[in-house]
Amino acid sequence: MQAALARERATEPTLRAFRQDFTAQALADAKEIDRVVAQGARLRLAGVPIGVKAWDGLDDFQTIRLRREGCVVIGLTSVPKSTTEWQTWGFTERGPTVNPWCSDRTPGGSSAGSAAAVMAGVVPLATASDGAGSTRIPAAWCGAIGLKSTNGRLPARDSAGLNVPGAIVRSARDAALHMSVLLEEEAIGVASGKVLAATWSANLGYADVDSEQAEIAWAAAAHLVGAGHVRWHRATADLLDPEPAWIAIRGVGDGLADAETVRRVNNARLQELFNDVDVLFTPTTPGPPHGHQGPGSTMSVGLTWAFNISGHPAISIPAGRAADGTPVGLQAVARHGEEGTLLRLVADLERLNPWPKRAQPTRPEGRPSSALVRHSI
Repeated sequence: MQAALARERATEPTLRAFRQDFTAQALADAKEIDRVVAQGARLRLAGVPIGVKAWDGLDDFQTIRLRREGCVVIGLTSVPKSTTEWQTWGFTERGPTVNPWCSDRTPGGSSAGSAAAVMAGVVPLATASDGAGSTRIPAAWCGAIGLKSTNGRLPARDSAGLNVPGAIVRSARDAALHMSVLLEEEAIGVASGKVLAATWSANLGYADVDSEQAEIAWAAAAHLVGAGHVRWHRATADLLDPEPAWIAIRGVGDGLADAETVRRVNNARLQELFNDVDVLFTPTTPGPPHGHQGPGSTMSVGLTWAFNISGHPAISIPAGRAADGTPVGLQAVARHGEEGTLLRLVADLERLNPWPKRAQPTRPEGRPSSALVRHSI
């Protein structure tokens, strides 16, 4: 705990990953963990320091379950202002949260501080939530792992049932352990054995995607194919743009009837797709981390929010780094209830192509954006 708090003190003046600091309480909690462990208590996460997303807080079911297994909260991580129209950044009274790889970029959001704190090496796990990509996007942009579980498997954080709790971590083992704790299971079953059938889509049929993001994500998936863990299957992931459906389902706008049409069509197409394949690969995000001025016209949720509507589990896995040094994520999507398939893929890729477990800051090169990819590779 003292090591985590020292790392927080060293990074926080520039990182600004935390809105609230719990140093005194964290040290007291750590001493209590030492006491109960010495008395024979079996806690799977005894003394593990974590950050908690500010919108979740200490009374959130996820925080309660993690603390029950011995986690100690060192602070509340940053989230966006409630008044901003875009959610891919974090706000603190000391300034915006920065991407630990590149300080002039955002870490993504809304779980901004959680991703920044994990990849800056402050904590090994920080809680997150994902209503449109808010776990997967910051995981991708900070070079971490972010899992959105099957909708309904864990308590939703919104009345529409789109917002799923989760965490940002650095390793496949930690991702599996976290999920098993939330499900109150001894261990989550990780699919093994058979070669998984997979298909690839750079844009899901509707998104504008930066070619460099697509190429790096594709190469990561190809590692799995080359090693024999995955085989390509000719199947098409051609969906309707989920934007109007997501907005209507959240009750933000009109057009609920049209939203249900989009949902019905996409659900049918995904059902057909997953009759043929075990996993769908895409880039996690259409573009790289944007600056603190905002994303412009880019829809950073373009490749993630379809699966908040359909309910499929989806994960962002570190795929590599772009020419400007910023991380790129590979998104993998599986059938409902098959988080174990996704966790297996993370473990396989981690062995084949290990990624840095802490950010390696780089100076952006300022090169122009890559061309847009409008069709699946």
